Amino acid sequence: MPFLRDHWQLLALLALIFACWSLPVIWPLKMLVVFLHESSHALAALITGGRVEGMTLHYLEGGTTTTRGGWFFGIASAGYIGSLALGVLLFVIAVRTHWDRVAVMALGVLMLIAAALYMREMFALGFTIAVAVVLLVIAKFLPVIVNDLVLRVIGLTSMIYVPYDIFDDTLRRAGGMSDARIIAMEFGGPTVFWGGLWLLIALGVIFATLRWGLTGPSNLSWRQLQPHG
Repeated sequence: MPFLRDHWQLLALLALIFACWSLPVIWPLKMLVVFLHESSHALAALITGGRVEGMTLHYLEGGTTTTRGGWFFGIASAGYIGSLALGVLLFVIAVRTHWDRVAVMALGVLMLIAAALYMREMFALGFTIAVAVVLLVIAKFLPVIVNDLVLRVIGLTSMIYVPYDIFDDTLRRAGGMSDARIIAMEFGGPTVFWGGLWLLIALGVIFATLRWGLTGPSNLSWRQLQPHG
């Protein structure tokens, strides 16, 4: 089948991520998606004229971003969809562009900025700085193909984690505190409505990303060891 021939590496990578999903090796990737989630709240606050007063990450795959001002609905809605959008962006850069090294470096710099400006708790600070340093080392010293693979792994993890997180936080445990619960309390409607809406949007974004991003072969070649222009 042409699809299997052109994209077997991505399918194998996706299968590997699923196979390791409950293992500790995937935990840093899940935490990175949590960082993207909290960063999306922060970016939404800054874009809509608010300010970020603090960010933190919890080792049990959670996080909190404290903001003041800005567009409340946009800020509260930005977590799940924003983290998916960032993950999708990294994935698309990997499969459709030659900006792999720049994207990995930009993510590392973003994490260092967030750590310096907004994080004070030791776990959040240590994790964010450690991952940022690893990303910057990869971008600076390792071949383009490695940078490409890193972006693919982060992007695929985001596309798996975000829909699952939406379902778990807002549908399976609708009575618990979540972004959807906060919006429901502020604007009305059941938590499952907002969670279901975000889930539909997330699945639509993932479908469109794969449909557009995989229009050509996605398999990596060792010729990519040579630097791109």
